[in-house]
Amino acid sequence: MKTLGYAAKHSFSNLAPYEFERDPCAENEVEIVVQFCGVCHSDIHQVKKEWNNTIYPCVPGHEIVGVVRKVGTSVTRHAVGDLVGVGCMIDSCRKCEPCKLKEENYCEGPNGALATYNGPMVPAKQAPGEINTYGRDNTFGGYSETVVVPEDFVLKIPANLRPEVAAPILCAGVTTYSPLKHWGVKAGDRVGVLGCGGLGHMAAKLAKAMGAHVTVFTATDNKLDVASSLGVEIVREDDKEALKLMKSSFDFILSTIPESHDINPFIQLLKRDSVIVVCGALEPMKPVDNQALAFHRKQVAASLIGSIADTQEVLDFCAEHGIGPDIELIPIQDINVAIKKIIDSKVRFRYVIDMATLAREKS
Repeated sequence: MKTLGYAAKHSFSNLAPYEFERDPCAENEVEIVVQFCGVCHSDIHQVKKEWNNTIYPCVPGHEIVGVVRKVGTSVTRHAVGDLVGVGCMIDSCRKCEPCKLKEENYCEGPNGALATYNGPMVPAKQAPGEINTYGRDNTFGGYSETVVVPEDFVLKIPANLRPEVAAPILCAGVTTYSPLKHWGVKAGDRVGVLGCGGLGHMAAKLAKAMGAHVTVFTATDNKLDVASSLGVEIVREDDKEALKLMKSSFDFILSTIPESHDINPFIQLLKRDSVIVVCGALEPMKPVDNQALAFHRKQVAASLIGSIADTQEVLDFCAEHGIGPDIELIPIQDINVAIKKIIDSKVRFRYVIDMATLAREKS
């Protein structure tokens, strides 16, 4: 099936129109016409080969909302016309312990989970061009007309969530919801969020809806005025006096900063037996002062996206609490400008592509 999308062909090239073949629906799959797709910082890391695992051509996009156009013969969960979503994964080995526990994001199969784009999450286990256990060496994401996905990796979008707002919840939402849930954040807890971008502002909204007292730490001056809109406390990361007053006062801290950074100043803010979780960066981090951890039995941990169950749960949670990411809709033709603005921290807070604009490339 011929499909039009936007792809990068090299780490130094812009995204541009690209036509490719989608496999037809298998008996357990659904074909989705993409309506909206969020622009995630991971898209930028992959397009620019900053994680050194990009397979080109690279068609990004793993915050996908669209309408089911076709279903396979054995599909029971979704029907033609349903509004659905696709997040960071489209399959897993289904046999390992994490998969059996419905934690597909931690799949320990030979190739890990199958990412929505850029192929398996651990392609280093195969030679370039080698066909892996999924029968393919690349996948193409939601910056495209259609996607074809196994039915159990497709999410239901609640009726009271605007589809364009739902899109970033499929990555930014679940990536922050999953650690908040796993480490048991509850009403009355004091929660810190490092970073106030696409993930950070979503983490703040989720933690606040859980009843926590939330403080956002940012290094960007133009984010300081968002406190009134988020309804949370906001502090400059480099305000040493403010940090000193917060020493040993936080139950949980979540770092959403999307590149390597120093978490040592924030370890000091944790209570005894509390944890700081990194969910934004996949690069090696700055060294940690273990003495600061050991003397108060503090912990440093990490979290990777979220399971399919977590993703459905956070969609339903956002619908129930009337929350969602702050978005700006853009045409696909503006994607390269949008990427530059994200790199320069000039977006509040999540770009979402109106995929109907892709039709302009055919006119």
